[in-house]
Amino acid sequence: MPIPPTMGELIKDLLRRIEVGEFQPGTKIPSTQQLADHYDVSVSTIHRAVATLREQGVLVGRPGRGVFVAESTRP
Repeated sequence: MPIPPTMGELIKDLLRRIEVGEFQPGTKIPSTQQLADHYDVSVSTIHRAVATLREQGVLVGRPGRGVFVAESTRP
């Protein structure tokens, strides 16, 4: 079983997935639980990573709808 990623590795991989078009601008990213399962980390770790990317302007939260890739991923 692979070692779970560090916070830095997790953020770097989410950014990579956005850059290669796996998560397109304007689209909803997978749920917190789906990401936690994918990366084999806790939900709180995903919350912190998503919060960091939201602060950087890469992701945008929509209350009651989810978290989306910002239309412009460059802050």
